[in-house]
Amino acid sequence: MSKARAVYESMMAQDYCSQWLGIEPISIEEGHCIIQMTVKKDMLNGFGILHGGMAYTFADSAFAFASNSYGRVAVSIQGSMNFMKSAKEGDVLIAEANSLNITHKTADFDVVVSNKDTSEKLYVFRGTVYRTSKEHLNQE
Repeated sequence: MSKARAVYESMMAQDYCSQWLGIEPISIEEGHCIIQMTVKKDMLNGFGILHGGMAYTFADSAFAFASNSYGRVAVSIQGSMNFMKSAKEGDVLIAEANSLNITHKTADFDVVVSNKDTSEKLYVFRGTVYRTSKEHLNQE
C-alpha cells in the first residue's frame, strides 16, 4: 500500500463526516485524489438541490486527503468555492483534487466536483493548507 493510501485509510477511520457523506476512494496518490459520493435526500436544501455546505464539505474532504497524502499533517487555512451548477438527489459526484504549489510550510490545491454520469463541472474549490512537521504514520 502506498503512503498516500495508508494516510487516506488512517484519516478515513476517524473522519466521521466523510463516512456519513458515503465517500468512496477512486484514486489516492501523492498530491492527487479522486473520490466519489452519491447525493442523499438529507443533503438537500429547501430548493431540492444539494446544499452548498454539503458540496463544500465534499470538496474539502478531497482537499484534505490530497494535501495530507505526502505524509505530513496538513490543515486548511483558506478555502473558497464557486457554485456553477447544482446537483440533485441520486447524482453521483466526483471530486478530483490536484496540487498546484507545494512549499515546506504551505500547499495550494484545486478541487473540481463534477457529475459522474455527465462529466459536467458543478463546483470548483481552491484551498491552501499549512503543512505541520507532524507525520501521519509511524516511520517503519
